[in-house]
Amino acid sequence: MSSLDRFVMPPMVVAMSHDLGLPLTQVMQVTGVYLFAYGLMQPVWGLISDRLGLVRMMRVTLLLAAGATIASVLVPSTQGLLVARGLAGVGFSAAIPASLVYVSDTVAAGKRQRELTDLVAVIALGAAVASLGAGVLSHLSNWRIAFVVTGVSALLLVVKLGALAEPPRTRAHHHFLAPLAEVFRSRATVLVLLLAVAEGAVLLGSLTYLPAAMESSGANASIAGAITAIYGVSVFGFARVANYLSRRHVSPVKLIAMGGAAALVACICAAISQKPLNAAVATALIGMAWVFLHSTLQTWATEVLPSARPTVVALFGSGLFVGSALAAVLVAGFAETNRYGDIFLLAAILTVPLSVLGSRGRAKWSGT
Repeated sequence: MSSLDRFVMPPMVVAMSHDLGLPLTQVMQVTGVYLFAYGLMQPVWGLISDRLGLVRMMRVTLLLAAGATIASVLVPSTQGLLVARGLAGVGFSAAIPASLVYVSDTVAAGKRQRELTDLVAVIALGAAVASLGAGVLSHLSNWRIAFVVTGVSALLLVVKLGALAEPPRTRAHHHFLAPLAEVFRSRATVLVLLLAVAEGAVLLGSLTYLPAAMESSGANASIAGAITAIYGVSVFGFARVANYLSRRHVSPVKLIAMGGAAALVACICAAISQKPLNAAVATALIGMAWVFLHSTLQTWATEVLPSARPTVVALFGSGLFVGSALAAVLVAGFAETNRYGDIFLLAAILTVPLSVLGSRGRAKWSGT
């Protein structure tokens, strides 16, 4: 539900602009506020969860998200929509990091990679459903229905989570900010967080620019949206492959290398041409890279510093958003002049150190 709410708005911005009588730029600002709040609050919730408890924190934050999302349906002004969607981003931002930590706290290390890969798959499923469903709703019915669905579903989850047991408390810090100090004293943890920033720039950055790149090459918005949705299907499918390889005891080092190779080929393919066929291949390969590279790095983030696990996982998630935001800022000039080939070429170049440092770092950490 967190993933669905995060991806549901981009396909609806044009319909929202027409319905509210607002310039498209103002509606886009609402999306920016949501993502900013979503990324900024993840480390805060990571620190709070050690004190409040994972399940209790998820219930509180989902209640906030439900109220804010339902308010998004009712507010009549831009300012009200900004506040409502910003608070929704604050609430939903806790869900994925807390879920990752819950799995890590309750599943044995030998089975953890498979369980976390399944979690990555359903997160991608939320993105795919949002990409397809929101566009259909805004075209055939009313964009407000999408927010009703996510808001009411979040309320139901608050109730259902009441039956979920808290994991055993394994972390006790005398000072609220003590986990942050632990994080930055660990060289391996800092490496994992830097890899998250690079991964966000390569994978999320490429996925963000692919629809606009296709439209610049002559494709219409419907085709661009449908091809972008291939990402979610690809992640869901390759998650089964990754689970099979994990059961066959393929090492995390090899999984990172395979994911890095898929990302490299995807970026090169998109750099050569931004036509729909090339974009479809690139999108599918980005989905493969997300499963093999991202899920393995994410699993590493849950293991690298168990005493500060919620903080590390939350910072890892923030790193993805920071990397994506930095990439968007740095290549904005290329996008304005339709130089999308150069954008994907830069992403391909960045993929090389990401893959090499990720593989070598994980191999060295495994040895210790």
